[in-house]
Amino acid sequence: MSKLSHSRRGEIVVPALAAVLALSACTPAAEGANSDTLAVVATTTQLADFASQIGGDDISLTSLLQPGASAHHFDPSPKELVAMSQADVLIVNGAELEGFIDSAIEASGFSGELVTASDGIDLAEAKAITAEGEREAETGETPEHDHDHDHADHEATDGAVGEADHDHADEEAGHEGHDHGDEEAGHDGHDHGDVNPHLWTSPRYASGMAAEVARGLAQADPAHAADYTQRAAELEEQLTTLDEWVSEQFAGVPAADRVLVSGHDSLRYFLHDYDIAYAGAIMPSFEDNAEPSVAELDALSAKIRERGVRAIFVESSMSPKLAQTIARETGITVVDSDALYADSLGAAGSGAETYVDATVHNTRVILEAWGVTPGPVPKGLGEHS
Repeated sequence: MSKLSHSRRGEIVVPALAAVLALSACTPAAEGANSDTLAVVATTTQLADFASQIGGDDISLTSLLQPGASAHHFDPSPKELVAMSQADVLIVNGAELEGFIDSAIEASGFSGELVTASDGIDLAEAKAITAEGEREAETGETPEHDHDHDHADHEATDGAVGEADHDHADEEAGHEGHDHGDEEAGHDGHDHGDVNPHLWTSPRYASGMAAEVARGLAQADPAHAADYTQRAAELEEQLTTLDEWVSEQFAGVPAADRVLVSGHDSLRYFLHDYDIAYAGAIMPSFEDNAEPSVAELDALSAKIRERGVRAIFVESSMSPKLAQTIARETGITVVDSDALYADSLGAAGSGAETYVDATVHNTRVILEAWGVTPGPVPKGLGEHS
């Protein structure tokens, strides 16, 4: 039996969900679904955006996280577990971002195609970048990067469907038995430990993750594989243009001014790609619900003064209170009314509803806080260009 039939052969749930099965008819995954659409659940808003753009009308989509929410402390509701129980495809970030996912898979009885978007990138490289960022925050020494931004290693859509760089045969064999217990521990031998999970903040990495989403959708729904491939190629083109535009914007900023402090360590790959120095974060953690100590806040304030940091940037999923306190103590600007979209995309009307728009927004906000006027956005790049 094909995986496309999973959501239509009856709910597969554990007894804990019996009381909420009546919700299944009105869950987002079921609304408007028919025999020709693939029921897809994505964990984060970024992955939901990739799935929406690649899946088009061939999928019915549920995003577990809503705009403004954070995967670091997310707990799926019974209704969301029902959506998972009906899903043909579940798309996760991986790299230990979704601490809730194993228990949610078990509770929902999900038995479809599991797509781990981080399988589309080089996690060994990501691990090295993570370690580099930690050393930079500790020592204040900014490493030199050699970025040509030619996307030679990221033309993923050409091989996104059926010709991925790594072999998914063993992975699929594991899915057939529906033993998801070890999924987040490491796909295909990947070591997800010590990797900053905010991989999508790099447009280059986002491209690889989107290609993995396309591969997974095509594998679950071969009848529409060509459509997924075409839409993935269109998204790849946008991400390439986005990367080139962002690179041009920051290349014009003097190196001494390219120093950033964020709410938590969420922009590591973005900073790395565009040679922006990382002076640290208010919460010195990959997670946005950590509690910094007084000593850590004092050390950050000292770095801000020492390195001439011009602004603290708050992410949309975080409270600005600590940032405002540090800004008062150090005399610098806190950018909180026009927050950065890192863990989450923006709500409707924010101008940051898609990954491309959110990245353009973030670039503009950072540049303007540094006193730099952003250049024009290429025509057709995102909905708000």
